[in-house]
Amino acid sequence: MTLTDDQRMLQESVRPFMAEEGAIKKQLRHWRDINCKDGFGHGLWKQFAELGLTGILIPEGQGGAGLGQVEAGIVLEEIGRNLTPSPFLTTAVAAVRALEGSAQADRWYPGIVSGDVVFALAIDEGRSHNPLATSCLAQRSGNGFSLSGAKQFVVHGASADVILVAARTAGLAGEIEGLTLFAVERDARGLGIENVALADSSKAARLALDNVEVDADAVIGEVDGGWAPLARAVNAGRAGASSELIGVATGASELTFDYLRQRKQFGRLIGEFQALQHRAAHLYGEIEIARAAALKSAQLLDANDPRAELMTSVAKAKASRTAALAVQEGVQMHGGIGMTDEHDIGFYMKREAVLSELFGGPRFHATLVAELSGY
Repeated sequence: MTLTDDQRMLQESVRPFMAEEGAIKKQLRHWRDINCKDGFGHGLWKQFAELGLTGILIPEGQGGAGLGQVEAGIVLEEIGRNLTPSPFLTTAVAAVRALEGSAQADRWYPGIVSGDVVFALAIDEGRSHNPLATSCLAQRSGNGFSLSGAKQFVVHGASADVILVAARTAGLAGEIEGLTLFAVERDARGLGIENVALADSSKAARLALDNVEVDADAVIGEVDGGWAPLARAVNAGRAGASSELIGVATGASELTFDYLRQRKQFGRLIGEFQALQHRAAHLYGEIEIARAAALKSAQLLDANDPRAELMTSVAKAKASRTAALAVQEGVQMHGGIGMTDEHDIGFYMKREAVLSELFGGPRFHATLVAELSGY
């Protein structure tokens, strides 16, 4: 349950880069204040590529770094620590895993490695995450398919060059069989995109698919067998979101602990008050437990262990609840200043609220853990 020497070297190189180039003032505040339609900087995405981060999960034989989920988690924790807006989770992690082994991989991996391509995942249709509830319809049309339906909460949907759309070619909502995953390019006729800002100033989209025509080559994997690539994508996304949530919790706690060491009340540093010390110690312990769960889930995914799905849900549920605790404690311990836009602690609370629901909230994953455990 510890990092290898090579993994620590990656962490030591990514941490200062993200703290400098991905800092809140330089990225999140900047793109929010100018109301950027993308919500992130393409220049920073190119810098990710120059460091080899965009291809972290892509095999060396296809131009990538050939690393694994643990290494992606290391990057994501630093992204979360600095609240750095980027398409790393959706593109370099979830989309890369979905494309793995398909003909589409050879087409799109080079653009991901170079930082020229951004992907989005169009999975959810209802108010909450539930991939099996997919009812978007894909019907045979000529040499391809015609897609009709609606998707929402498509992170970077308006900025993506390609959107991976889950649709039904057979079966009913709730069934694993009959799902098919399609790569839909953003200029496809009949694709309507409504770009919206989320609570943390990131961008997501609502999609309306009105007889969107795609050819047979757009299918990822097999027709009616889309659950395999989709499961790879969502499990990698859930594990990655867990790591990013650990980063959010860590960044918020570091701000809070620094404040406890500086703020004086009644002639004493507030960090000397035993009640606040107990709360800080409890938070530290919860973050370490959540970090261990996230690392274990990443290790199991890298090993293709059958327990990976269960542990990934454990990690996502724990990371979500721990990040919620961290930001709540942070705002409370900061007092009134914690509610102002001038202080960064509030940004951590907003990011936690959005990221916690991405790829399924804590209740969704607690339920999934119970089901996978036979309850």
